[in-house]
Amino acid sequence: MTRVAAVGDIHLGAESHGVLRPAFDTLPDCADLLLLAGDLTRHGTPEEALVVAKEVEDLAVPVVAVLGNHDHHGGCPGEVAAVLENSGVRVLEGQSTVVTSGDTRVGIAGTKGFGGGFAGRCAGEFGEPVMKEFVRYSRRCADGLRTGLRELARAGCDVRIALTHFSPVPDTLAGEPLEIYPFLGSYLLAEAIDAEGADLAVHGHAHSGTEHGMTSGGVQVRNVAQPVIRRAFHVYNLPAPETNRSADHV
Repeated sequence: MTRVAAVGDIHLGAESHGVLRPAFDTLPDCADLLLLAGDLTRHGTPEEALVVAKEVEDLAVPVVAVLGNHDHHGGCPGEVAAVLENSGVRVLEGQSTVVTSGDTRVGIAGTKGFGGGFAGRCAGEFGEPVMKEFVRYSRRCADGLRTGLRELARAGCDVRIALTHFSPVPDTLAGEPLEIYPFLGSYLLAEAIDAEGADLAVHGHAHSGTEHGMTSGGVQVRNVAQPVIRRAFHVYNLPAPETNRSADHV
């Protein structure tokens, strides 16, 4: 059993020192790793990133993250990522990483992702250059996720997790206004997940959404935005590879 703790959209600011650390200090008792699903800061400044870094520094479990749109707002996502990585966080964008939990090799592929909408109601790569670039950017993010998951399969990981900020499915957006679905996720992410395979997909971004969803290929999706899960983190139990793979949350 692999115990995966996850949360997104914590939106820490200058006055947030110590808000989550007491809860994070309990992680070794209940989880094998912590996933951070983006929007870790409010405005994407290095100063805010340092607050986040202090919350997770020297934790007794590995921490893997992707950035969110808020973390890009300040125009220096590379600096934000560097601050987090200096505290031991592995920040992914079109990449993958492997952590070990006992005898289990857990692979995480990550990307921020982007919008564009879902099958039948999505933006197309047509028309004005700015619209084409919108869709192409979303596709590049999905291609990065696809590549990361493929690398993990080739590496022989026992468990594979897709970590994004934007949602791969509309299921976990239920509760949000339909009009903004195209800005909350993209079906291209789900296509990448289903094409390469995963045991769990985790995202944030949709504060008024729903926790549980599933891709058309049967991969379970969890919206772990903090306003949705309403706690410091949720833990999902992934059974050993030889057993039925369903993510039960506790």
